[in-house]
Amino acid sequence: MVDPISSSSSQTSNSTTATSTNKSIMGKDDFLKLMISELKNQDPLNPMDGTQYAAQLAQFSSLEQLTNLNDYMKQSIDANATLTQSVNNTMVATLIGKETKVSGSALNVAGQTSVTLGYNLPNAASSVTINIYDSNGNIVKSINNADTTSGDHKLSYDLTDNNGAKLANGTYKYEVVAKDSNGANITADLYKMGVITGVRFTSNGTVVLVDGAEYNMSDITEIENSGSK
Repeated sequence: MVDPISSSSSQTSNSTTATSTNKSIMGKDDFLKLMISELKNQDPLNPMDGTQYAAQLAQFSSLEQLTNLNDYMKQSIDANATLTQSVNNTMVATLIGKETKVSGSALNVAGQTSVTLGYNLPNAASSVTINIYDSNGNIVKSINNADTTSGDHKLSYDLTDNNGAKLANGTYKYEVVAKDSNGANITADLYKMGVITGVRFTSNGTVVLVDGAEYNMSDITEIENSGSK
């Protein structure tokens, strides 16, 4: 019989504490109630100093104006954010049909037949190998004897594994292993090339469909006028 009572008391105490915490910040209504209580309970033989009362009224007026200003600012910020998002969404839709460069090593497979992989070498390499990894970090495809000259390089990848089977839909990543004549690694910038086939508005932001696969707008680094490859 003791435990339920103790538990109930504890819950009541926690509820009281939470309520007290929530009411720790005074608003303009609390300030007005405090002034009214002060007027009701003042000593008739020693009334409140008029100057002091006027100062409190001024404080209340300032508090109310600051509260209203804060509300107006929040409404204005929300309205501007909504307007900006609407404009951005409208502009993104005009990108459909254009060829784009998507930076990064992410490779999204969504039923497309191929993807154009790109990389940029700052210096000429003696060997270049492209490895494709699945979501578990396993190599599913290795492309040997890729171009070793410095600059931009593009190649069409048919999205098959080392056994010639088509990759299942999902998220993959790729790396370019480039080495110079001394065996030292050369860091390559990675990107994909493709045509924007659609735009999708999600709760996490706007994404574009590049050859049917989703990519974030922040990953796009270049857009060309023509959709032809």
